Amino acid sequence: MCDEMLGRLCRYLRAAGYDTLSTNNGALDAELLRQCRTDGKYFLTQDMLIREHKAANGISLILPHAPLDRLADLVGAHYRLDWLIHAFTRCLIDNTLLIAADAAAMAHVPPDARKPDEPLALCPACGRVYWRGSHYKRMRAKLAEWQQLSGR
Repeated sequence: MCDEMLGRLCRYLRAAGYDTLSTNNGALDAELLRQCRTDGKYFLTQDMLIREHKAANGISLILPHAPLDRLADLVGAHYRLDWLIHAFTRCLIDNTLLIAADAAAMAHVPPDARKPDEPLALCPACGRVYWRGSHYKRMRAKLAEWQQLSGR
């Protein structure tokens, strides 16, 4: 679970295939920590005050205010993440596992992006269709860069 200050990191963790929630409702720290413990999740935050909560022990990682690449390096090293093994298996918006899209989903893909040899993915929750366009290629390159830097 990423606090609301880590929105970009949250998206990239989802892009890497990690089950990642984002807090954005102003919930109290104690509630978020309780939810993480109940759900078996870690809590990524930039809030130094988290240290005051006993419930944060063992589940929270306090990150510095730093560029995305540095944050990814810290999280990747701490949790020994593989940035590519499950890449692009989750919806970037709602975290749902993606499924293979059927032919009808092709109508949602721009004509210049339609390639018969490239798979389409569909989020069964929100209906968003994913294809391997420029956004995918930029994110994939970033994940590959982090993977290489981590030596995995």
